[in-house]
This record gives sequence, structure tokens and C-alpha cells, in this order.
Amino acid sequence: MENLTSLIHLFVTIFLSGFANFMGVPAITDVTMLALCPGQDECSLAIYLTGFQQAIIGLGAMIITPLIGNLSDEYGRKALLTLPMTVSIIPLAILAYSMETNFFYAYFVIRTLTAMVSEGSINCLALAYVADKISDENRASVFGILGGVASAAFVCGTLAARFLSTTSTFQVSAFMSILATVYMRIFLKESLPNGDDIRQPILKGEQDVIRSDSDLENTRQVFKRIPSVGDLIFLTKNSVPFSQAALISFFNSLAEGGLLASLLYFLKARFHFNKNQYADLLLILGVAGTISQLFLMPMLAPIIGEEKLLSIGLLMGCANMFVNSIAWSAWVPYATPVFSIFTILVQPSIRSIASKQVGPNEQGKAQGCISGISSFANIISPLMFSPLTALFLSEGAPFNFPGFSIMCAGFTMMIAFIQSIMIKGVPSSHKTGNNHSLEA
Repeated sequence: MENLTSLIHLFVTIFLSGFANFMGVPAITDVTMLALCPGQDECSLAIYLTGFQQAIIGLGAMIITPLIGNLSDEYGRKALLTLPMTVSIIPLAILAYSMETNFFYAYFVIRTLTAMVSEGSINCLALAYVADKISDENRASVFGILGGVASAAFVCGTLAARFLSTTSTFQVSAFMSILATVYMRIFLKESLPNGDDIRQPILKGEQDVIRSDSDLENTRQVFKRIPSVGDLIFLTKNSVPFSQAALISFFNSLAEGGLLASLLYFLKARFHFNKNQYADLLLILGVAGTISQLFLMPMLAPIIGEEKLLSIGLLMGCANMFVNSIAWSAWVPYATPVFSIFTILVQPSIRSIASKQVGPNEQGKAQGCISGISSFANIISPLMFSPLTALFLSEGAPFNFPGFSIMCAGFTMMIAFIQSIMIKGVPSSHKTGNNHSLEA
């Protein structure tokens, strides 16, 4: 496949970074419960605090990720990738040093602040890097491969967490995060958007800005190119597929955030899951996602298109949530990853649809906007689902349905599925002759 060898160092960077960050996922629930509610299997404080953190991170990422994506269109992907990868080291290093209650609170605060920068930015910049190198026809497949690399990192990180102690898990995680940043700085080549393309930008690009010799004027022009709410509205109004992809991304992220806020605490309360069982479950999910994105996505995307893959993935996601919500035995969560074989294809499909609707100088901006919309959903999601989860896992639940919040997340994803079947096979913007620009 064209230019795939030019992405090797990007794939290694994403793998190492993902490995570092995913290692802590199976352990963090136990660490949180131990710090806040030692000796308990149900803890409303942990659920609310985790939901609050998710909302604050989403608020920050909603603002920062589009900005970083836009600046990468100006200054390069590698230059901007350095920031989120560097700051993500700090919270891991805190827990690597100590997991006592005071250090947990320090981790909680620092993680909240750093995740505003790193949560969506690394993925956003990686997608824009791929878009710089790969043509429209092959982009969905390569987005899938990129997602597969991230899923492989998830599998390896989860597997490592399964066999390491909790303390060792965060020590290795911090080391791998440092290694990922150093590797990226040494080996990854800079990528600037290629302006030689027949597509016209929807938003005003760099070539439309009159440059000045004055540093102050140049600074002002940079800030004028920072994407605003008006830019996003203009982009969605002038590209129907982009607006549909943005809406689907919102409801999909809202549902996934609800599942994230609910599932682990639901399994803890109902089946007394611990770190090792979380790791086993996440490992199965990761293997399914890796196989799907590395092999299934490149095989199916050219045949049936990302629009149909998107609908299939969302439908399977609904089924996954509905079955988990009524889990009647501890083995049920281990069986539901079969749905994830298709669910994991949702994000690459959304990103590919959005990528094809903008010019080469707007890939960072477009991916940043989609990430910002997802982050906005991540603000709302914990506000909706964390109280619902805490209520239905408590003794004062209105009725006996511990998985009610997960089922509500499933209905939310159903909205995204209904919207996805309305997307038609619209060609990319250079074929439709878009010629829009946003006046300064």
C-alpha cells in the first residue's frame, strides 16, 4: 500500500504510547477504590469523582484538541505531538512513586490537567499525519491499521498489567511513556500538510492569509486561524457528510462515555471483579479490536465502504450494551466482545468520512473538530450516567436493575445508528467541486 513504510515510526510511537497509557486501565479502579473507600465493593464517591474527572477532561479537550490540530496544520504534526506525549508522563510517574491517598489525590489533579492536552490530541495528530501521507482511496484502510496498532498496544499493555503487581504496573507504564516520547523525537519525521492538491479548502487556509513582516501581526494571524465555533458551524453547513459524521461522533462518544462510567463499577458491584478480571476482559476486547482493525477493516472498507461499516459497527455496539446491561452471570461480559469485532470499526469509519470532506491544509483542523465534538460528549456523559450508575447500584434504587445506566447508553448509541443509515456514499470534496472559504 502506498507510503505505508513512511508510517512505520508513527505506528511504533502510537504503540509505545498506547502501551504505557493502557497498562494502568485495569488497575486504576482498584487504586481509586482503595484510596477512597478501602475494603468496599461499592463506592458512590469513586463513581462521582471519576465522572467529575471525565467531565473536566472533556471540557478541556473540547477546547485544546481543535487548537492543537489546527496549529499542526501550520507548524507540523511532530512538533505538536511532543506536547501531549510529554505531559502524559507526569501522572504515571506520580503513581509509580507512591499510591498512598495523598499521592492518589495529586495524581487525580495532575491527570485531570494533563489529560485535557493529551486525551484526544495524540490520536487527532496521528490521524492527520496519516491523512498527509495516504490518498482518499486507501485512507479508511490505513486509519483502520492505525486503530489496530492502538488496539495491539491495548492488548500488550493489558497483558502486562495482568501479570505485574499494581505498583510495578505504574512503574513500567511511566518508563514506557518516556520511551515513547524519546523514540518519537528521534525517529519520527516531521509532516507538514501537502498543499499540492486539487481540492479547495472549506475554511480559509494559510495560503489565503496575507503575511506580515511584523511578529505581532503574524501572531495575530495565527490566532485568527484558530478554529472557532463559527468555523465549525460553517464546516458542518457546507459539508453534509461532515455534519453527519460529527453528529454520529457525538452520540457514539456519549454512549461510550456512559459505558466507561458504568461498566467497571457495575462489574465490581455485581460480580466482585478485581484488577485481574478487568485485565482478562480488556484483553479479550483488545484482541478482538486488533484483529478487526488490522485485517477486517482493510479488507472490507474498499468493498462495502466506510458508511456501511459505520452502521454495522454502531448496531453491534447497541447489542453489546444491551446484553451487558442484563448480564446474569460473570461469564456474560467475557462473551460480549464478539460484538466488538465490528464496534471497533466505528471510529476509523467516522474519521475517514470526515477526512475526505476537507482539503490537505485542513486535516488537523477537521480531525481536531471531530475530537472536540467527542470531548464535548465526554463532558455531558458522566453528568448523565455517573449519577444514574450510583443510584442503580445503591440500596435505594427505584427498581432492581443494576445495569440500567448501561442500557440507557445502548439507547443513546441507537440514535447514532439511526443517523448513520442516512449517510449516502458521497464522494470526497475534490470530486464534488467544493470551493468554500471562510472570510477572515
